[in-house]
Amino acid sequence: MSEAIRLLAQEKGLSEDSLLHVLVDALASAYKRRPGAADEVVVEVDAQTMDFTFTAYDLDEDGNWVNERDDTPKREELGRIAAQTFRQVMSQRIREVERDRKFEEYANREGDIVTGIIQRTDSRYTLLDLGRVEALLPQAEQVPYERPAAGDRAKAYIVEVRKTIKGPQIVVSRTHPGLIKRLFELEVPEIADGIVEIKACAREPGHRTKIAVSSNDHNVDPVGACVGARGGRVRMVVNEMRGEKIDIIQYSDDLPEFVEKALQPAKVSQVNISDDRTQADVIVPDHMLSLAIGREGQNARLAARLTGVRVDIRSETQVAEGVPPHGHSLDPDVEYAEGQWVGNTETGEMEWHSTDGTVLSESDWLAQQAAANRAEAEAPAQPPPELVVEPPAEPVVEPPAEPEPPAEPEPPAESEPPVEPMVDVPGEPAAEPTGEPAEQSEPPAGAQAPRSDG
Repeated sequence: MSEAIRLLAQEKGLSEDSLLHVLVDALASAYKRRPGAADEVVVEVDAQTMDFTFTAYDLDEDGNWVNERDDTPKREELGRIAAQTFRQVMSQRIREVERDRKFEEYANREGDIVTGIIQRTDSRYTLLDLGRVEALLPQAEQVPYERPAAGDRAKAYIVEVRKTIKGPQIVVSRTHPGLIKRLFELEVPEIADGIVEIKACAREPGHRTKIAVSSNDHNVDPVGACVGARGGRVRMVVNEMRGEKIDIIQYSDDLPEFVEKALQPAKVSQVNISDDRTQADVIVPDHMLSLAIGREGQNARLAARLTGVRVDIRSETQVAEGVPPHGHSLDPDVEYAEGQWVGNTETGEMEWHSTDGTVLSESDWLAQQAAANRAEAEAPAQPPPELVVEPPAEPVVEPPAEPEPPAEPEPPAESEPPVEPMVDVPGEPAAEPTGEPAEQSEPPAGAQAPRSDG
């Protein structure tokens, strides 16, 4: 019997003591299904000889245990029903112990990295097989433009571990800035040993990440340690993040110098910090303006999140022309993240600085994200929109056009007056016809009219 317990414990990955407790509970449940069983029973087992003792008790009116007695049954006295109960309870308790053990294994690993194999993916989440358990990668925690395929291996950051009736539910993320930090800890021994620290991290998942590092040893170059020989260390992180660009800069307590380094690879001419140390007016050469701002303002935006101040960038020509600062890093047409991770110089821990001024520790941020994920998972599904079918439009029948009235006949054109014949005057040349009636000429004075005969 002891050998069977040992083999079963080895198969299930459980300890022999926990399996013995399961066996005791199963025997107690089977005893209560026995006809004439006592109200309560306590089962004891000898781990060496595997001998069982059943101590029975009755309950009085006040619920007290009374009438203690030995009621150890023989094997043939348990019966078929008790045997079935024993098998069912045994299987159920073993599953419960396995779930509890898996939960305890991952409950203390929030903020750690796990490697899994992608099982399946859909529009809501992706499942990662971690070996003995599965991890849930929600759509909101996936990097844009990444297309995971079944069978691919991927590293993810554990955001939350939930305890459910089906076992532990592990929620992981590929967009969390902590993933970059953990990947560098795996690749850079100086970070794992505490010689090099990641002071701040600003990330736009899938596009670009800027991290600020410092060294606790003057003989160790923090940037060189993270880059590695011929870029080997940082290349491993870039490959794991599917080609996401990573800029590594050296942290500085001097804010103008820190802002200048945060805008690399652009060269900066001058940095002016406001009195309240919340805004930086940066002046760059004309040919460096577009590089300092970056594509769609990305470089300036990441620099602002990394340093914790607003960054306004102007060229030298714009300064000479009197152009006021206008905040390239805060373009209203660009969608920004909800905050940034900044290292606490006193405690050395990473803190989340949200855009509304709230500062959260890493544990508080994880709890906040866990609550948001639970609310999203418990939210009722939206019903599909109702299909509205519009009736077909009635044809428009136009009335027949009225016939046009007949056109009135045009009046006849006025006839020109007849042309009178011209009378030739003797002794004068005949006048050419002009189309106009000629006036009849009178005889000259003293001339006598011809006299007719007769």
